Amino acid sequence: MMNSITMLSAALPIALLIGFLLDQVIGDPLRWPHPVVGIGNIIAFLERHYNLGAPSARRRRGVLLTFLVVGGSYLLTWATILGAKALHPLLGLGVSAYFVFTSLAGKSLLDAGQSVLDPLEHGDLSEARQRLSWLVSRDTDNLSEGEIVRATLETLAENFVDGILSPLFYAALGGAPLAMAFKAISTLDSMVGYRNDRYEEFGWFSARTDDWANYVPARLSVLLLLIAGWLRGMPVRQTYRIWKRDASGHPSPNGGNPESVVAGLLGVRLGGINVYHGQPHHRAEMGDALHQVNVSDIVHCRHLVRTATWLAFLPALIIAYIRG
Repeated sequence: MMNSITMLSAALPIALLIGFLLDQVIGDPLRWPHPVVGIGNIIAFLERHYNLGAPSARRRRGVLLTFLVVGGSYLLTWATILGAKALHPLLGLGVSAYFVFTSLAGKSLLDAGQSVLDPLEHGDLSEARQRLSWLVSRDTDNLSEGEIVRATLETLAENFVDGILSPLFYAALGGAPLAMAFKAISTLDSMVGYRNDRYEEFGWFSARTDDWANYVPARLSVLLLLIAGWLRGMPVRQTYRIWKRDASGHPSPNGGNPESVVAGLLGVRLGGINVYHGQPHHRAEMGDALHQVNVSDIVHCRHLVRTATWLAFLPALIIAYIRG
């Protein structure tokens, strides 16, 4: 057992390097087999069979669901890499790198921002609303150009943690198995972590687990985004004050950290009224409106996220090297 763990750890920095570069170059190929799709199918199957009965029973089964999916994702990834390595060390390295690659969403996140930016630059608000609807859960049918830009900025900021920094953080600490365990947590939250009649009890533990898993990376994102902003000549001191003032007002214990920093660096105000299923909801406002949000803010935000991503990769690689 110890020998197998040592073998896996020795390849950790190389697998992290290959997986990160693949994500930066290729992104998320739609036709490739993706472990997260399999995790989602398992969650959907278990939810249909477990989310039944009295609220107390659903609450207990929701806890069980989280342990089964997260633990199973870790063990299956670990066993797959170990089996591949038993056939050939290079095969094991390749499989490990592939799992790391599929846990990251760096290029995909930037491409998502670009997909909304393109129609906005051509004045096609209808197409921009349609593409934004693929990224957010709020209603997009009647959004103005400014509201479309704001939603895109909020998505880029918040998903920098969930889609890039957190899986990179866990991959550096525990290799592909821990990265896939995190992706299982994130997928659970996106599927059952809602506060509504169906998931209030069943998904509460999945949602809390996602909060706990992102707690440290969300706070690391503040430092990384501030450094990225400093490198790009943005107002870092002012942004630090905004983060101290506004981050805690976000409904998520983590989301306010990257959102408030991005708002401060860009000189815009994020948050406000969002409409979900026809019902308006107010989210805490982040930042000062030094100018009205506009299309160029998406361009600047994409550059900011890309710079912060590379800043995150360098210490992650060092940690992986030390761990290996």
